[in-house]
Amino acid sequence: MLFDMDGTLVDSEKVWEVGLAELAAHHNQPLSDQARRDMVGTNMSDSMRILHADLGLPLSREAMDDSVVWLEERVKELFLQGGVPWRPGARELLAALRAEGVPLALVTATSRHLVDVALLTIGAENFDAVVAGDEVDETKPHPMPYLTAARLVGAEPGQCVAVEDSPNGIRSARAAGCAVLAVPCEVELDPDGVTLVGSLLDVDVDYLRKLVG
Repeated sequence: MLFDMDGTLVDSEKVWEVGLAELAAHHNQPLSDQARRDMVGTNMSDSMRILHADLGLPLSREAMDDSVVWLEERVKELFLQGGVPWRPGARELLAALRAEGVPLALVTATSRHLVDVALLTIGAENFDAVVAGDEVDETKPHPMPYLTAARLVGAEPGQCVAVEDSPNGIRSARAAGCAVLAVPCEVELDPDGVTLVGSLLDVDVDYLRKLVG
């Protein structure tokens, strides 16, 4: 089992939304709703490109790197202040999978230093492997994150179910050859080629096993 983090296991997209709004305010401009939607499930480089274009800020690497540092430090503060709330059913499903001895990996576009903070809530002990966004050469929607995670848990991608909440994450997992369970959070998802459920409350271990035959 391969799990995305933000918006899938934890409701951290709302924390990111606060951080992004504050970053836009730091530049004395509001972030558009469309730009925020376009950022869901993207890596940090793409998110900053979207934000800078939306706010009319310089698109130089130096300018966007400064925004990354500002945003990640603020989001880390927010994670440490309030923790990260679980998505419905996520904690229970992880516990059930661990009880069955199913290998688990966390596959996220978020940088490792922020993942480590989130793992204070999620529990590092729940995962046999973690693939963070700054630990692979290519990030979602490229298949590399999910190919890497499958290798680290000793499975072929076709033996794995990837749980995702974003179009980019779904594209990444499908390109890797994983079965995909899609659980919408912030954006609507195309049901084509995936199993779409309303929440992880609708899922148990037997349900997941059937997705890979």
